[in-house]
Amino acid sequence: MREQQGRPDEAIIVGAGMVGATLALLLGQAGVAVRLLDARPASLPDESAGHGRPGLRVSALTPVSQRLLEGLGVWSVMAKRRLSPYTGMQVWDAEGSGEIRFSADQAGVPVLGHIVENDVTQAALEERLAVLPNVRREAGARVVALEQAPHGADNRRVLCLEDGRRFSAPLIVAADGARSPLREMAGIETAATETGHVAVVTTVRLARDHGGVARQAFLSTGPLAFLPLRIEGRDDHCSIVWSTSPEEAARLTRLTPEALGEALAAAIDHRLGAVTPIDRAVSVTLTQRHARDYVQPGLALVGDAAHSIHPLAGQGVNLGLMDVAVLSEELLAARERGVAMGDERILARYARRRRGDNASMLMLMDGFRLLFGARAPALTLARNLGLAGFDRLTPLKRLMMRQAIGERGRLPVSCR
Repeated sequence: MREQQGRPDEAIIVGAGMVGATLALLLGQAGVAVRLLDARPASLPDESAGHGRPGLRVSALTPVSQRLLEGLGVWSVMAKRRLSPYTGMQVWDAEGSGEIRFSADQAGVPVLGHIVENDVTQAALEERLAVLPNVRREAGARVVALEQAPHGADNRRVLCLEDGRRFSAPLIVAADGARSPLREMAGIETAATETGHVAVVTTVRLARDHGGVARQAFLSTGPLAFLPLRIEGRDDHCSIVWSTSPEEAARLTRLTPEALGEALAAAIDHRLGAVTPIDRAVSVTLTQRHARDYVQPGLALVGDAAHSIHPLAGQGVNLGLMDVAVLSEELLAARERGVAMGDERILARYARRRRGDNASMLMLMDGFRLLFGARAPALTLARNLGLAGFDRLTPLKRLMMRQAIGERGRLPVSCR
């Protein structure tokens, strides 16, 4: 095995996206020697993120995720680029009259969350990582094999890279996405649910201000979200996520910008006036996956490598950030007691704390998808009556909003 310079690695994180980079910061700032493997080639810092035209991919970050990123010194860097707070939500059934409205005031919080371009969050994380000496980032590091270390090496495994490098540490973390190669190499199976949906994503300019309100209409073909963006102080842009059938997604992405804008405006009953796409429309196939095991000896899955979720509630990145907040809390507490980073009991504690919450959210999102996808007249009527009744139950709405903003169960200290 190639000699490593400096302190031996205590943890290796495979995948340097938002979730993997956040874990590297959580551990690195606590003094852990971390190696972060990034399959992407080396590149200069992205100075354009958060300036000019918005990035296509966005996340709805909850106040709980905000607190985590504030504690890492990341949120202030993001704020210098671009954040879009939202204080209200409207959800309605386009097949009827049922509608629910949520507000930050009802939830007792300043905002319900922020719509943030993924490249803004990523750039801020990378800026913080660049000044952390005990996080060693390896660009162009594509893992091609996972091997068992020689006998007597504390059951460690070895990561073999495409360029011939080999790395080992007491703990390896898979943060390499929904189709995680490392999860496959470890032989961890997933339960997959084909949603039947493809997400069409684009960015639009509106004739009317969105007023800091996130809107979601449940159409006969799937949910359509208008996520509010604040661009140069103006509230007249939205990020679009339209989950629909593969056939309809193919049709929508072939439309001219003018025709797509007309289709979007009509789909939400022209609530925001004319809609003008300002970027290309791209499609992403949606599959929900849940790993049957989150951990093995010396190995843990986090983020999309452990679970990928339908985007209709915008919870994907938030669940991943909660994974790494819990995992780091368990690891650092064990490290203070002199317990090895890859200890099976510690990793099992992480799995117990996170699997139930993630499973509940996956089931809830699947339930919403099936409920609003049903077209039976009797079910449509019951659904709309239920929405109307729920909208009048303020205490129940407040409870649901607290859940949606991430205030669920025992939060790690870094998120309180």
